[in-house]
Amino acid sequence: MPTIHRLPELLINQIAAGEVVDRPASVLKEVLENALDAGAQSIDVQLDEGGVRRIRVADDGCGIDRAELPIALERHATSKITSLDDLEQVGTLGFRGEALAAIAAVARTTLTSRAAGAEHAWRITSEGREPVPAALNGGTVIEVADLYYNTPARRKFLKSTQTEFAHCDEVFRRIALAHPGVALQFTHNGRVSHRLPTGTARARIAALMGDDFLAAAREIRAEGAISLSGFASQPAYARSNRDAQYFFVNGRFVRDKLLAHAVSQAYADILHGSRHPAYALFLDIDPRGVDVNVHPAKTEVRFREAQAVHQFVFHAVQRALSESGAGRQEATADAPPASTATSWSSSGPMRYPASPAHPGQKVMDSASQSYFNFTRQARPDTAMSGAASSLPSSQSVPEPETGAPLGYALAQLHGVYILAQNARGLVLVDMHAAHERILYEKLKAVLDGTPAIQRLLIPAVFAVSVVDMATAESCTEVLARMGFEVAAAGPQELVVRTVPALLAHAPLAELIRELLAELREFPATEVITRRRNELLATMACHGAVRANRQLTVAEMNALLRDMESTERADQCNHGRPTWTQFSMNELDHFFMRGQ
Repeated sequence: MPTIHRLPELLINQIAAGEVVDRPASVLKEVLENALDAGAQSIDVQLDEGGVRRIRVADDGCGIDRAELPIALERHATSKITSLDDLEQVGTLGFRGEALAAIAAVARTTLTSRAAGAEHAWRITSEGREPVPAALNGGTVIEVADLYYNTPARRKFLKSTQTEFAHCDEVFRRIALAHPGVALQFTHNGRVSHRLPTGTARARIAALMGDDFLAAAREIRAEGAISLSGFASQPAYARSNRDAQYFFVNGRFVRDKLLAHAVSQAYADILHGSRHPAYALFLDIDPRGVDVNVHPAKTEVRFREAQAVHQFVFHAVQRALSESGAGRQEATADAPPASTATSWSSSGPMRYPASPAHPGQKVMDSASQSYFNFTRQARPDTAMSGAASSLPSSQSVPEPETGAPLGYALAQLHGVYILAQNARGLVLVDMHAAHERILYEKLKAVLDGTPAIQRLLIPAVFAVSVVDMATAESCTEVLARMGFEVAAAGPQELVVRTVPALLAHAPLAELIRELLAELREFPATEVITRRRNELLATMACHGAVRANRQLTVAEMNALLRDMESTERADQCNHGRPTWTQFSMNELDHFFMRGQ
């Protein structure tokens, strides 16, 4: 067997570089984190050829003393921790003492720095390792050139210039989002890509994620033993991929499955299919409550109270998304109803807020039982044939009041939309989508108990397939638990004698067939437990008022009032918006009034 021997220091560093430095973006991340740990308030980044040719980062931080420069390029040399106690409560972005040594082992590295109070700056290179005088006003400049020049096999794995630049740009964005109080500039091949002055978190998010994201986002602010802040998009802004999801723990970007699952669960009721939300969320926690020493890339963390953190994040995001935009006061008269802040406070041990009282619990009161009694089918002679129905001349529209954020109904358009007037201007409501959300929330509130049942005066009889017939006979108890009394009326016919009161006017044949399809595909117990919400969403969709149903003004206003008191009423069960606002200024601008 070969003899056991010690590896050369250079080879050790090159092996370590395989974990720490896998591409130019990794170099940029480590160098930027060092600059922030040094207290930099201004950082300038310059890249050539996607960072493969050159990466230059200049900061105005505290600088490095001449005597410490040679040590800075050695492995396991750091100023950030000195003991195990420090490691268990890391408060800096870097702490391993591996990055600069790994970078210097695979690239031509130059480190120039001037410590506070020093007469001049000093420079050291990865080849010389002996400081020489240099000119620099203050702070530190690191230049990394010809990445993997001495390990050509690794260089072959690098992608195109544009691909490597895209990865570097993403690293820069993550750093910039987490540190809005630091001015940053990013240049590639002499062209400035980002110039970000110091400012608020909101301004920084707008600069990097766009004003359209902020306009479609809810503000998150939950405070306690831990705190969560940031913005999460509404379902209408959902994307086909996860490239706009940023989660930070104590200023560090992380990809944590627990946190991602908590946010995903918060969207479970309002975002379906293959769409993904966009968000920028910042979790602040006692450093002793999180372990960042999990992976060399430092993008993975572990929480000491993982379940409590998960529930805190879940409830904070869910609470903000649940609040109806109709009930929020806007900062300015023309600002769209896009964001809200939710706050809690706690003391002592870590706590998280309990689920809010569900507005659907009021479903059994007399007003809710009588509202939306859609017994009148739209007839050809009463249909509007493309025109909006108007109020009778004897009826006046109430003046908008602050107690009615969605205002009062004016008309119905094409049997699909409700036009309403509120204090800000015009409100346009998709009546089917809005009613679908209301029914869904009410069904959730009553399913765990005994649902209110309505016995049909004339039982509904309809034909079904042989497979549906067999499913209905084997799932009688499950259907009864939902409020449906279903029995055989013939060889291939079913009779429905009772339905949930909330679905009294739903198209029963269509609804029962879809429920039977769900019960046939999944075990009955799973339908009631794990797939409960999908089932209720199907029921609500069939029970909601359909297009071309002519509503009275009282019915339209009843819908508006219920929207204001229903959680998640801003979007339907499929994530589509249920209403939108047009301010008077927007309308005046469209008609060029005052111009």
